[in-house]
Amino acid sequence: MVHEDDQQSRREFMRAAGTATVAVTGVGTTAGCLSGDADTTEDETADAGDGTGSDEGTETGGDTETEPTGATLRYGRGAHSETLDPQNTTSGEVAKVTNQAYEGLIAFQPGEAALTEALATDWSMEGDSVTLTLREGVTFHDGTEFTAADFVATYRRFVDEDYEYYFEDASAYGPFTLGNWIDSVEAAGDYELEITLTQSYAPFLRNLAMFPSVVISQEAIEGDVDLDQEMVGTGPFELANLDDANGRIQLTAFDDYWGESPDPSEVLFLTRGQNNTRAQALVEGEMEIIDGLDPSSIDIVEGSDSAEVRTIEGINIGYMAFNMSRIEAFRDRRVRQAISYAIDTQAIVENIYEGIATQADQPIPPALFGHNDDLSPYETDREQAQSLLEEAGYGDGFSFSLTTFQNPRGYNPAPIRTAETIRTNLAEIGIEVTIDDRPFSDYLTYTSEGNHEATLSGWYTDNADPDNFCYVLLHPQCEVPDGQDWVSWDTEGFNTSNYAAWANSEYMGLVEDAQTTADQGERADLYSQAAAIAHEEAPWVYIDYAQEVRGVASTVSGYTVAAIGGPYLTNVSVE
Repeated sequence: MVHEDDQQSRREFMRAAGTATVAVTGVGTTAGCLSGDADTTEDETADAGDGTGSDEGTETGGDTETEPTGATLRYGRGAHSETLDPQNTTSGEVAKVTNQAYEGLIAFQPGEAALTEALATDWSMEGDSVTLTLREGVTFHDGTEFTAADFVATYRRFVDEDYEYYFEDASAYGPFTLGNWIDSVEAAGDYELEITLTQSYAPFLRNLAMFPSVVISQEAIEGDVDLDQEMVGTGPFELANLDDANGRIQLTAFDDYWGESPDPSEVLFLTRGQNNTRAQALVEGEMEIIDGLDPSSIDIVEGSDSAEVRTIEGINIGYMAFNMSRIEAFRDRRVRQAISYAIDTQAIVENIYEGIATQADQPIPPALFGHNDDLSPYETDREQAQSLLEEAGYGDGFSFSLTTFQNPRGYNPAPIRTAETIRTNLAEIGIEVTIDDRPFSDYLTYTSEGNHEATLSGWYTDNADPDNFCYVLLHPQCEVPDGQDWVSWDTEGFNTSNYAAWANSEYMGLVEDAQTTADQGERADLYSQAAAIAHEEAPWVYIDYAQEVRGVASTVSGYTVAAIGGPYLTNVSVE
């Protein structure tokens, strides 16, 4: 557990330096990523792929699992990866796996926000010009040699519609990670890249370290390889077996890895949809590391002598987004504010999350520079909520559907209970809520298509920059009709990670200015102003900033928990 004084000093250090060390447990995904609940039913657990599904699965790397020659590390989680393609997902569950097999040009140091070498050994950025020197002697899992051409092909597959092998179903990460910022990429030799940006963009190098920016083999991209089912990267582990039916993925150490060989010869990603089931598997020696813990499962781990709980400050947010493109009432700020006053986020944090989270009040988590300390969470005030509804013409209430995932996420360890609390709270002001709970992969598809009316969601930082929250989650990234503060979901170029379809011009201007500003202090001020607008306009109900919690077996050593990237498993030893 991180002491309050330690959290405060770390927070101040992060804001001051931007690239300072962050000792925070992270889901290794990022995935920005959208990252199950002790209340998950047995049926939901089966949907999550915990071994109770059909006997028919997808196997890759052979008809049976590869027999490891050394230590096996078993990583337990609440949901299975719906794909193995890093360009086809916004899911942290996918990134946990792909981060073991793929590498980017630049990486984050394990447990820190500082950048370090990966497939590039040197780089510089001057204005809109970026130059990178690449590592020589690197081999892909398919046996081909890594060169600058592989990054060019990877980039073009992600965002270039003129490329023969452009991936039409690429995720929303494409535009905001690379596409909106790169004017051209050229291979100036086998081991030199020259990138010209569309404008000066402060977070660009950090974007290159994000999980969707990893490099895929050009031969795989242009060949007959199904990247949903196979991984062709340069990382320390390669895919041995994919068993979708049982929520199980087997990786083995890559013999021709350019760096230091990983300690585990095998990593197994295992899915158990229920938090308590996963915690019990840990303490009984069936897993070595687990994530997605809630207070109940934490008690199980803490009550054992075979494992421990590691908890540190996270860089994430849990929230409920109003889809303004679907529900007309949500387009009225007074309605959004009314709902924010009516939902008791303090009770959710204290009674459901029980000490592993704090109330949220803005898009930027406290650990990042730009967080506005002058803002406070909406207080629960149902009289004020009712008054605002009446003022907006909805005094008799209305109804909407609240879409949520079934399985635990770090920023929402109990999504069903959270949704039920919201439903109860809003019923007190005449708003009827129907809960639409879905398996995580289905949830991601449904919400990315804008089918939700409101949704519980959340985000882990991908790059420890406020832009990763303010731009990625609340900027439409498309043309907005004059005088309108929302956009239709089918608008060309719309950012589908903006689950609220919110489009406030003043907010957008501040965020855009921050992207092109080099001075850290000036950027922090711009983001602080943007956060104040987002608080007042309330496109979300801000629920929580969660600590990152992991269960780790006593047989494990060398495991670094991190808020960015990872999970870092190459140096983990298992007795």
